[in-house]
Amino acid sequence: MSEVTPEIVAAHSITPGEYQRIVSILGREPNLAELGIFSVMWSEHCSYKSSRVHLKKLPTRGRYVVQGPGENAGIVTLGHDAEGNEWCIAFKIESHNHPSFIEPFQGAATGVGGILRDIFTMGARPIAVMDALRFGPLDDETAGPRNRRILDGVVHGIAHYGNCFGVPTVGGETMFEPSYSGNPLINVFALGIARRDRLFYGRACGVGNPVIYVGAKTGRDGIHGATMASGEFTEETKQKRPNVQVGDPFMEKLLLEACLEAMETGAVAGIQDMGAAGLTCSTCEMGSRAGTGIEIDLMHVPQRETGMTPYEIMLSESQERMLLVAHQGREQEVLGVFRKWGLDARIVGHVTGDGMMRVRNHGAVVAEIPARPLADEAPLYHRPFTKPLREAPVEAPPFASSDLAADLFTLAASQDLCDKRWIWEQYDFMVRTNTVIGPGADAAVLRIKETGTMIAMALDGNGRYCYLDPRQGVRLLVAECARNLACVGAEPVGATNNLNFGNPERPEIMAQIVEAVEGMAEACAFFETPITGGNVSLYNETLGEAVFPTPVIGLVGAMPLIEPPGIGFRAPGRDLYLIGGIGHAGETRMGGTQYAKQVLRALWGFPPEIDFEFEKRVHSAAREMARSGAVESAHDLSDGGLAWCLAECSFPFEIGARISLDSSLRPELLLFHEGPSRVLVSTQKPALVEQIAARHGAPALRIGETGGGELVLSNRGSELLRASVRELKQRWSTALEQWLHAGQEIHA
Repeated sequence: MSEVTPEIVAAHSITPGEYQRIVSILGREPNLAELGIFSVMWSEHCSYKSSRVHLKKLPTRGRYVVQGPGENAGIVTLGHDAEGNEWCIAFKIESHNHPSFIEPFQGAATGVGGILRDIFTMGARPIAVMDALRFGPLDDETAGPRNRRILDGVVHGIAHYGNCFGVPTVGGETMFEPSYSGNPLINVFALGIARRDRLFYGRACGVGNPVIYVGAKTGRDGIHGATMASGEFTEETKQKRPNVQVGDPFMEKLLLEACLEAMETGAVAGIQDMGAAGLTCSTCEMGSRAGTGIEIDLMHVPQRETGMTPYEIMLSESQERMLLVAHQGREQEVLGVFRKWGLDARIVGHVTGDGMMRVRNHGAVVAEIPARPLADEAPLYHRPFTKPLREAPVEAPPFASSDLAADLFTLAASQDLCDKRWIWEQYDFMVRTNTVIGPGADAAVLRIKETGTMIAMALDGNGRYCYLDPRQGVRLLVAECARNLACVGAEPVGATNNLNFGNPERPEIMAQIVEAVEGMAEACAFFETPITGGNVSLYNETLGEAVFPTPVIGLVGAMPLIEPPGIGFRAPGRDLYLIGGIGHAGETRMGGTQYAKQVLRALWGFPPEIDFEFEKRVHSAAREMARSGAVESAHDLSDGGLAWCLAECSFPFEIGARISLDSSLRPELLLFHEGPSRVLVSTQKPALVEQIAARHGAPALRIGETGGGELVLSNRGSELLRASVRELKQRWSTALEQWLHAGQEIHA
């Protein structure tokens, strides 16, 4: 009698149709271990079975791309060193949303560990981490205490792992919405560098080559983690706490150094980290990519718990583990390196030529599955979709500000816009001494000593705009991310994405996914930012309440060795220019803005319109201004609009500005609309700024000058707003800790 019953199949989240497909592939009924293996590899988390048909719409090729989607990380070329060696950047973003809700510290920490392994398994040394975080409101009457606990745990988890491992966390973003109260989003981006001739891939090449398990011992933590991440949260979620892995950053540091050293011996033919689905994923994916098979015997797998079954060993997601394929006859070189670093390293099997993933336990076969169908031929669903879910009204409520300065103070104290120093000061963002611009800027900038150049990185997402219109929201966030790079002088060379949505089995949620992917495809193609890889995280909902559709885009840019402008005004008496102008018509829609959220407490309408051609001209002008030294500061206008951009520029050196505008827009729109394609710059070289802007066909509107201790904004001779920079900065810089420690509302 088969040990697999319909109830057991259902408990593994395998549908009846999927089960019949498994039977067809195997030519027989699966045993329990095989069912577990299929359940994790065919889970949404591992197979992308609801999104893959749409992900094919994304552009993945470009002049800089060396490796696109399908590997552990994407790779783009960077340049050559003095000896003529070509250097590359490996980068990717991943999510650890569900584990971070259940156990915030370990969930976030192991998310960092996992993305770092994705980088160094390619042969690249990690040099930077960024994060995009989403939490529920800290002042929510019922969920506030839990939201504060989750934020605290997540931040400490990221800091613990990154700091102990020795990689700088150089930037990111943190936002708050009620939809994230039951399902926080923890997206972590990592980047590393490697010589092109020393890149490695997750392929099991060479029949007869030994397969070597290295790193930490296998335990029972993380079993069914991939399956858990492929379902929504219910009342039973508390019972899933054992699914969260436990990380050890110090062991991962040893694993990094040992792997890179083993790679340099030339004895390694392929390498793959054991992430989601653990040993199952690494074996079948390496075989599938190479068109080979792998046979292993679990008796050789290092285990830290007694009595583990084949099912548990294959599905464990214990951290800090890798699977290597060595060249036959050179396995002792590899084993010797790992012994030197004090790590377990065992030959557990060999590469075969029959295309099978064959698992033995003390010689007896316990699982035998064709590798390619398991790894790459999961069911693909063309799920039905209707119109994107949104319940916000189209029409704006009546509003008129009685005190624009008070409105600005409200923005300064808001959870989205307040100073996030409490978060990023827990991160070591200067370790390895490559950081030129760190947290708190439009983009992080790192010096690449090997090539004598620099790179810039930025992450962006906007759940409110994507909720109102997923396609337009994503178009805007890709443009904003590229604009952030332009502000520091970088040209985009590649992108990665993290697509966070609710339950794809709901047609209105599936519509959000389709619209967002198609909008991203349009924008990435236009801005020449091919997607080299990424992550899809679905079923982000609790008790039927989905998160805002939250695609996150991460762009990497290349730039020469310059002194990039920061966002802060550096001295009084500098001319201020708005590159791109004030914004008009559909660009001034207010419904999804921070002003609407923080001051009006409302959400309506649609996101601003964007003209890609005009946006690209602004990027080109801003990039040349930064590279030529024409500007002392540059900051893009996004959240909070012009008034908030001026405030952020005034904070670093407490230098104010006097602004004189000439616009027919009503004051709230003029100061706080978030229309795209605008960059604020300060300069001692106004003629050069105007010359560069004209050359690129971008307006350069002089709006005032820096100086004094106040922000004073006037329109057509009428003063609209006057605020003390020091008082505004005080409100901004202390707000987050007050929200965290008191959970009380801060009034302007």
